[in-house]
Amino acid sequence: MHYLITGGTGFIGRRLTESLLADGHEVMLVSRDAERAMLQFGSRVNAISLSDVSLLSSVKIDAVINLAGAPIADKRWTDSRKLELKNSRIDFTQDLIQRLYEAGQRPEVFVSGSAIGYYGPQEGNAPLSENGPVEEGFQHSLCQQWEDAAMVAEKDLGARVCCVRTGVVFGKGGGALSKMLPAFKLGLGGPIGNGAQWMSWVHLEDEVNIIRFLLEHDQLSGAFNATSPEAVTNSTFTRTLASTLRRPAFFRVPASLLKWAMGESSELLLSGQHVYPTALVEVGYVFKFPDLQSALTSAT
Repeated sequence: MHYLITGGTGFIGRRLTESLLADGHEVMLVSRDAERAMLQFGSRVNAISLSDVSLLSSVKIDAVINLAGAPIADKRWTDSRKLELKNSRIDFTQDLIQRLYEAGQRPEVFVSGSAIGYYGPQEGNAPLSENGPVEEGFQHSLCQQWEDAAMVAEKDLGARVCCVRTGVVFGKGGGALSKMLPAFKLGLGGPIGNGAQWMSWVHLEDEVNIIRFLLEHDQLSGAFNATSPEAVTNSTFTRTLASTLRRPAFFRVPASLLKWAMGESSELLLSGQHVYPTALVEVGYVFKFPDLQSALTSAT
């Protein structure tokens, strides 16, 4: 199979690319820095810019995995940052599909990134399925428009479309844990705010396996929650991570401090979503890391 991947040098994209290459598939990466992508993977991949996609008339792309998007939690949500987040997801996805169409590409499947931010900041404890209620706001609007942009591939390219609503990803070498571990290893970790907010997470290996599961099962389409079936509260996560590292975790981070430092984007840490992978469970996906303890042991 010949795969085209955007965001292939990111935390999830790197591991997905390695997984596909290990199984003998051909991979082409669309990157803002094609030279960097080639340095990372060498001659095992082809790397092109987005503008080059329009020229791909001589090769057959079987599947597209669209993971491109600027990090949502790295900076305050100023107006300019919100625009950058939208452009890197919505505009990019629209442009990618248009260029694939111009090149005459008709991939069988188009798997596109999304996030559990689709449900907005939730205060309740009831698990959310893919059809669960949403809270309006920037997170929901961003993910909704991103998914809407991806669904155009169904009409314009004739592709089966799957949108992957990813939770907090735990794995070695990057992601959320890479930012948490230094403080926790020093015994300076602790709950955020009151610690009651839900954390819906997924291990990196399951994230990659879920994407490949969706690629390989041609009867599947629509939105899928890429989260472990065992979401936890922030307090439970803190205790489990501290126990895994054999460190104390007494330093609670005040909500007021986060709101001052991060502004509106602090809702990513202070509010959560109790998300359940209903659609994946119903179609028989089996999680490699269903519980937090095994996931953190593997990822730390």
